[in-house]
Amino acid sequence: MQEQWLKYAQRLEDKGQKIMSSLLTLNDPKLDGTTIVHELPNESSKIDFEREQPSLLGYLRGKLHNHEIQIRIDINESIEMKKAFTSQDKYNRFVELNPSIELLRKLFDLDI
Repeated sequence: MQEQWLKYAQRLEDKGQKIMSSLLTLNDPKLDGTTIVHELPNESSKIDFEREQPSLLGYLRGKLHNHEIQIRIDINESIEMKKAFTSQDKYNRFVELNPSIELLRKLFDLDI
């Protein structure tokens, strides 16, 4: 689920929707049964997120083959902003979530 979440965030960033992409990557979503719980720092962020939520849900339901998935947004004003600023930071974040990426990078001798 987290891998698809990050792929969607990257897709948004590639389209130039950096604010929404950063809202998705503020922290890792947690799974509670079929409900994805995502924390945001304030009500304004929640409003922005809710505009994109139907598209995100459609994407996740399709990729995960589970049409019962729901997303719940919790407001947590004490969230620290975890932003990936450089390509290296983003790469390190992806490796945290999926260590196989490092193996592929070495196998194909890829740059970051």
